[in-house]
Amino acid sequence: MLKQYKPTSWLSLLLAAGLALSAASGQVNAETTNKGLEIAKERKARDKGWGDSESTSQMILRNAQGDQSIREMRIQALEVQGDGDKGLTIFDEPRDVKGSAFLNFSHINEPDDQWLYLPALKRVKRIASRNKSGPFMGSEFAYEDLASFEVEKYTYQYLRDETVNGELCWVIESIPTDKYSGYSKQISWIDQSEYRVQKIEFYDRKQALLKTLTFADYKLYLNKYWRAHTMTMTNHQTGKSTDMIAKEINFKVGLSDTDFNQNSLRRAR
Repeated sequence: MLKQYKPTSWLSLLLAAGLALSAASGQVNAETTNKGLEIAKERKARDKGWGDSESTSQMILRNAQGDQSIREMRIQALEVQGDGDKGLTIFDEPRDVKGSAFLNFSHINEPDDQWLYLPALKRVKRIASRNKSGPFMGSEFAYEDLASFEVEKYTYQYLRDETVNGELCWVIESIPTDKYSGYSKQISWIDQSEYRVQKIEFYDRKQALLKTLTFADYKLYLNKYWRAHTMTMTNHQTGKSTDMIAKEINFKVGLSDTDFNQNSLRRAR
């Protein structure tokens, strides 16, 4: 007697195929997440040990019509072991911003501490966490853009390889873990030769492209540390842009914790 053949139902086939695809997708996602994280870790590891630095810089603000204003400033930075870096920005010119100063304490596992001193008000203003997406001194840089890069502040996903500025780069998606961040995600192009960031796209809370930050004129310091002397932040939604141009950068200048506190904001000259 012949056995009756019972064909496998289409539903069963589709279910099996779906489970296989889901498992494969999960494996791919885990691999790309791990790759993105490892690239971020190596980027950070290559920028450890510089100690402290001081630079003279220029900020060029441009409106949508191309009109520009120029500000002269000094930037001091201090590497902190086991936490984020400290930074102090002092404006020297023009007269309407002279003496203004910004102090930033970056952190790894908690919100950054930031303060702004405006001579006209003669007081130090603390920047609240929920306000760090606001513009820094009228520029296209937000307060949160000025914090040091810390691996733990994001989750990562490797997307693809792509060439930018003649450099083969890894393209990495980074999603901020800070609920008050003004960005839903960032897309970074990190070159595969030296782990230097070549470009970053910033997306607003509605997932729309907001700004692009480009890096140029990299120079090597202490035979190990790369610094871009030109950074340009372009706001695609307003047509405005801001250049940050480093004229001179010096390392190991003898800065310490005592140079980075609220009193140093008031005495900035």
